[in-house]
Amino acid sequence: MIKKPVIAVTMGDPAGVGPEICLRVLSCREVLDSCTPVVFGHAGVLRRCAELLGLELTAAVVSNREPFVVAEGEGAAVVDIPTLDANALVPGQIDSQTGRASYEYVQRAIEAALRREVSAVVTAPLSKEALSRAGIDYPGHTEIFALRTAASRWCMLQYAETIACSFVTVHVGYAEVPEFLTADRVLEVIRLSAEGLERIRKKNPRIVVCGLNPHAGENGLFGEGEEERVIAPAVAAARQEGLDVVGPLPADTAFLEERRRNTDVFVCMYHDQGHIPVKALAFDTAVNVTLGLPIVRTSVDHGTALDIAWQGKARSSSLRNAVALAIKLSD
Repeated sequence: MIKKPVIAVTMGDPAGVGPEICLRVLSCREVLDSCTPVVFGHAGVLRRCAELLGLELTAAVVSNREPFVVAEGEGAAVVDIPTLDANALVPGQIDSQTGRASYEYVQRAIEAALRREVSAVVTAPLSKEALSRAGIDYPGHTEIFALRTAASRWCMLQYAETIACSFVTVHVGYAEVPEFLTADRVLEVIRLSAEGLERIRKKNPRIVVCGLNPHAGENGLFGEGEEERVIAPAVAAARQEGLDVVGPLPADTAFLEERRRNTDVFVCMYHDQGHIPVKALAFDTAVNVTLGLPIVRTSVDHGTALDIAWQGKARSSSLRNAVALAIKLSD
């Protein structure tokens, strides 16, 4: 019998939808047939959420011990990390304690992955504001994973079967984007995108690189020549390396249906340039992947959804897809 991979799933912010979607994944037959899911979170929070929503927590609860080992044949489990008072938690409310707790779940899961105790890490959403209130100076999961794994090169990929976008910059203000754009960085993201999509789709991917400015700069009329000085040289260098890449193309027409059918991944210059088409076209199915890490990390492509937290309204499809892609990438 082939041993199933052990997939770490971090619970995310306890006050958000993370506990609910983790409970649903822990009881999902499709997930259980393909892997051993292990939620790194607070068992007391999961129990309270389950009771409120009429769900069951049937997974084994184990202590937060080191090293963490799942024996062959064991089912789903929860690594209990009780960093806050589960009974005092207010669902839907941003709090420094939930920010600290969600960070601890991620830290522990990364440690398990680096020690090869788990095959991959899948993350439920955390709150950037709650992290900040807890004094944790990271803009998001991606940066935490990059630093904690000492990755020398990395980028975010939003992936769905119908559309995939990678990002040269992510969590920075729009006014700051041009200063982060260099030919080396754009080329690095093109290379990472090629490696990632080849791994996922098992073929040499076709890549489209978006411009930064309206009309991709209109030959220098808009912007500060970022297309000519930065993006086009990176595309030319990638072509010299044998990659199937075109650009820079205007972002307002890059994502039209015909081009999507013939493109494996779009390299985007900033957050919303790619997140808007991904979420418009594949909100319930897209998966967030951090490329370039020494471990496999995938995530949901949505936030904490505090407005519907613990109400039985959250969909677990993105988390299930994130688990499925993590299994594929860890083969």
